[in-house]
Amino acid sequence: MTRVVVEVASVVPAPQEVVWARVASVEGIDHELRPWLSMALPRGATGLDVHSLPVGVPLGKAWIRLFGVLPVEYDDLTVVELDHGRRFHEVSRMLSLRRWEHERTLTPGLDGGTHVHDRLTVEPRLALAAPVVRRLVEALFAHRHRRLARWCATRSTGP
Repeated sequence: MTRVVVEVASVVPAPQEVVWARVASVEGIDHELRPWLSMALPRGATGLDVHSLPVGVPLGKAWIRLFGVLPVEYDDLTVVELDHGRRFHEVSRMLSLRRWEHERTLTPGLDGGTHVHDRLTVEPRLALAAPVVRRLVEALFAHRHRRLARWCATRSTGP
C-alpha cells in the first residue's frame, strides 16, 4: 500500500472559539471547499455539525460535487475522535482512496489568532496515482486554509 501524508498549517486572524465554530459547521466546511467543490451530507444528516456527529459511528456517504453540481467523489464519513473546541479526527473511505484520514487541530496563535493544523493521511487505490493525489490534497488544503483565513479576516475587521 502506498501512503501519502500531507500537512498544512497556518495562523488565521480570529480567536480559537470563533474558528472552531466555523470549521465544525457544515456551512464552514462547504465554504472552505468552494468554489471548486461542495459537500452534500448523507441522507438524513441535515443540520449536523461536527459537535453532533456520533464518534466512532459511520455517518454514511457525503457526496463531493465539482462546482457544486457534478458528483465526482464520496466521503464515507466516520469521526473517530473529537475534542470539542480543539480537534477532530476523521477516518473514511472514498471512491478513489482506500483510506482518507483527516485530523484538524486548533491551538492559540499569536495576537489572538488561531493556529490551524491539518494532517491528511491517504492511501490511493492505485499506487501510481500517489504523486497526483499528493498534489491534489496539498492544493485543496492550501485553498481551504486561504478561504478560512479570508473568512476570519472579514470577521475581525467588522461586517
